[in-house]
Amino acid sequence: MLGLGNGALSISCTRARPGDYASGGTCPSKATVSGKTIIITGANTGIGKETARELARRGGRIIMACRDMEKCETAAREIRSETLSHHVYARHLNLASLKSIREFAKKVTEEEVNVNVLINNAGIMRCPYWKTEDGFEMQFGVNHLGHFLLTNLLLEKLKNSGNGRIINVSSLAHKVGQIDFNDLNWEKKKYDTKAAYCQSKLANILFTKELAERLDGSGVTVNAVHPGVVNTELGRHTGMHKSNFSSTILGPFFLFLVKSPHLGAQPSIYLAVAEELEGISGKYFDVNKQKDPAPQALDDETARRLWEISAKLVGLKSDNSDPQLQSTFTVNMDNVSAVS
Repeated sequence: MLGLGNGALSISCTRARPGDYASGGTCPSKATVSGKTIIITGANTGIGKETARELARRGGRIIMACRDMEKCETAAREIRSETLSHHVYARHLNLASLKSIREFAKKVTEEEVNVNVLINNAGIMRCPYWKTEDGFEMQFGVNHLGHFLLTNLLLEKLKNSGNGRIINVSSLAHKVGQIDFNDLNWEKKKYDTKAAYCQSKLANILFTKELAERLDGSGVTVNAVHPGVVNTELGRHTGMHKSNFSSTILGPFFLFLVKSPHLGAQPSIYLAVAEELEGISGKYFDVNKQKDPAPQALDDETARRLWEISAKLVGLKSDNSDPQLQSTFTVNMDNVSAVS
């Protein structure tokens, strides 16, 4: 599938794609991550799997955090066999469940000495109107709220590990995204799956911005990245692969734009390992280059407000809570009460 960020057309091609040659290339850094513990969400396929493979090859201790444990175990075995690394582990994490996220974070906190890098890679794109276990619209719940909670629960571990890094995989789609504080959960208006996806990807960058401010001086950095247009399973819900027009007419055109998951993983790898990025935080990278995101992704008040509401929804205590923020936001709190 063609993935804009973290798919949309089915293209049958197992060899190098023409798009690979105009993709930004491979990670320019040759730095290793020997002994470092790296958590990658959604690591059983696509960009996440290729990121895990390369970082294992570079000496990392890899925790593949996935919902589908059968696929995750298979991918972990494949990577261990290929890289000859025994330090590749499959762990269960369902980002559509706050309970699962808390259980995963608790296990990591108890069992791991360090967490050096957290790559928030998992995502869902343009699915029907589904809700998470806790009642959140699926794309906002998984792409933003799930990673928001996970990151916050692992922050102390990252801080104590020294010079920790957090990478949030976003998308170019954030440029047309808007945060609708009056109806984040799509309960008042007709559901638009494309707009919901774009909102969630904008939320990734706003989260990155606010988190960087809060982590200033801690030694932990956080950056967001658009990996490019990648051939992954992310677009399985778009339906475009079922269209004869898409596969026969548009397919050859997109072949020159889409890149393989291997190359799609390179920006995340770069942000995880590059020594020259030490201390760089709160930035947005388009593939391997730092760029300015859309203007709405730079708004301080929107970033702060989204943080406060997100903290409330996932049951985190906030050190800067503004009760007025909740008065403009509606969600079925019966589904959230268990975590508040």
